[in-house]
Amino acid sequence: METEAKLGFNDKESLYALTTSDVFLKFCDDDNTPEPLLLENSYLDTEDMSVSHRGGMIRVRHYNSKTEDFYEFTVKYGGFVSDGIHKRYEWNVRSEDGRFSVEGFKQNAANDNDPSDLLSEVFCDIKDEDLKVICSNSFTRTVYNLTYGASRIEACFDSGVITNPDNSMTDEICEMELELINGNVEDLNNLKDYFIEKTGCFPFENTKYKRTLAMAAGRSE
Repeated sequence: METEAKLGFNDKESLYALTTSDVFLKFCDDDNTPEPLLLENSYLDTEDMSVSHRGGMIRVRHYNSKTEDFYEFTVKYGGFVSDGIHKRYEWNVRSEDGRFSVEGFKQNAANDNDPSDLLSEVFCDIKDEDLKVICSNSFTRTVYNLTYGASRIEACFDSGVITNPDNSMTDEICEMELELINGNVEDLNNLKDYFIEKTGCFPFENTKYKRTLAMAAGRSE
């Protein structure tokens, strides 16, 4: 189960100003500034959006930096969002070539934390040839490791722009994701509230996938 908080910022300046402030650094385990990653995401679904209608998402993500170049397949399913806290079942499989296969994913995700039998619900009656790229985005991510209370939390600073197919509309990505690596949700919630109080950021309930899907359809969310 993925458990994370999403926090929105009004602009990139205020987003990245947090990384050098005492408000943030007192929880940070990193001695040096981490290397930014370019994340290029393609989302897969059927022509009639079967996966999305079932409450699922399939993502092919390309990680690209000076030291890393690989793909990761992610499937998310179910869950809920409340006051900026997102909880969903999630499976991840690393790939070197970025070619997604339903059966290959199911086999390689079998040892992940979330129950693999739920993948049968996501992929029910779906074959590889049924899937196509329905939308895509890219953004820059910088990841920091935090300790708060009894928990380890990953802080991801994301910035970029989502555009519609003819580039006539844009939607800015300017957010921080706080993902609970281990520990308890209470710590995550308290840290989220602390940053809201100290910086003026706000709980963000919309996902990048939903925003990108909306822009692909010519609207913003």
